[in-house]
Amino acid sequence: MRFLDDLIGILTATAVLLAVIIAAPASPVRIVLGLPFVLFFPGYVLVAALYPRRDDLDGIERLALSLGLSLAVVPLVGLALNYTPWGIRLTPILVGLTVFITICSLAAIRARRRLPAAERFPADARPVLASLRRLPWPAIALAVAITAGLLVVGFRTGFLGRSRVGEAFTEFYVLGPGGKAEGYPRRLFVGQKGTVILGIVNQEGRPAVYTVRVRAGSEVLATLGPIELNAGGKWEQPLAFALQQPGERVKVEFLLYMKGATPPPYRRLHLWVEVRTF
Repeated sequence: MRFLDDLIGILTATAVLLAVIIAAPASPVRIVLGLPFVLFFPGYVLVAALYPRRDDLDGIERLALSLGLSLAVVPLVGLALNYTPWGIRLTPILVGLTVFITICSLAAIRARRRLPAAERFPADARPVLASLRRLPWPAIALAVAITAGLLVVGFRTGFLGRSRVGEAFTEFYVLGPGGKAEGYPRRLFVGQKGTVILGIVNQEGRPAVYTVRVRAGSEVLATLGPIELNAGGKWEQPLAFALQQPGERVKVEFLLYMKGATPPPYRRLHLWVEVRTF
């Protein structure tokens, strides 16, 4: 069973992370396990499922692919969740990645079991460590030093650090009632009020006048404004809205208009809400 040690270890670490988040969300263990959970585990189990043989990849290739595919899988999971009623929040992302890791791990276990013992990937870290020792570390260290030196010179001279023209923008955001990017009203009854917090930060470099309109389909739920903000000014206010038509996925849009900006609206955000009759 040693050829399954890596996959069993990843599944165990994932289970421990879930237990820590539920029982002690402020624990530093959450960070220690959370980083590999996001940056390494998804890609590793996917590589294990796709390349179960010992000779499919060497240690460095397996490690590099694991890191690269993790960076690709996590945004794709978030993109998929964005089109679901759950949205991009901590719990859905945690569940989505856990399901992905579990499915790929089971697929990798099945693929390895079907191979002769001599052909299976041995789940041994020693080939990776040996490959690391063969890397041209002096050349890598020189390249890192030159890159760091160029960055330091660039920032000291202002070539990289100076502000650039054309980066004016406005921050527009929607938070849950607790002031965080979670706890949004996802299920309401007809006529029941849901509460969010709207926020605007003027980074245009000049005073600006804004108007916010909230709508569901053709129905306008609320209009706020005019909101006058100086450069760097911030506006934040709770907003309660109620929906009068039932539906499984009602799109509530938050539209930001800025005076003189075209085409309207200047910014737009949305939530998917399930509206029930009883």
